[in-house]
Amino acid sequence: MLSAQARIVHVIGTTGCSASDEEKFKAAGRHARIVKSGNMSLGVNLLGVLTEQATRALGPDSWDIEILEMHHKHKVDAPSGTALLLGHAAAKGRGIDLAEQSVRVRDGHTGARQTGTIGFATLRGGSVIGEHSVILAGEGEQVTLSHSATDRSIFARGAVTAALWARDRKPGFYSMLDVLGLS
Repeated sequence: MLSAQARIVHVIGTTGCSASDEEKFKAAGRHARIVKSGNMSLGVNLLGVLTEQATRALGPDSWDIEILEMHHKHKVDAPSGTALLLGHAAAKGRGIDLAEQSVRVRDGHTGARQTGTIGFATLRGGSVIGEHSVILAGEGEQVTLSHSATDRSIFARGAVTAALWARDRKPGFYSMLDVLGLS
């Protein structure tokens, strides 16, 4: 990346990148300070940490995990980058691979839920900026962790926070968890 050679701070909030793109971002971290996250909101990134901690604490098989997200009717990708960020956090807490344990569509006669999977439910409508919930469902009890974005400026504030944090760092590939001191 030519921009990495400029040795300036790069804040990347783009989702849906290929594995090849991700490797290029990481390689650029050899020369520049790169902060990348599927969501720049400080609250969403905290929710990711709480999700990882909760899934680790509750164990791998006795609690079902569902990630519910809603966005405006014009959003074109599903699940959203934020839902995937939360899914990866839950998978990390369980010590599993999200790609192998993810259930993204349920329609018709699906049979019983497979133990250990992480489900995704996607809703689209109106002008919703972003609502995300991680539902941990156990026998006789349920825990819901959630975040609601009611103003798009939260993403800009998070990006500015990341840029200011990274300006005094050595070149490297960082996440919002580094910015929050939670990595």
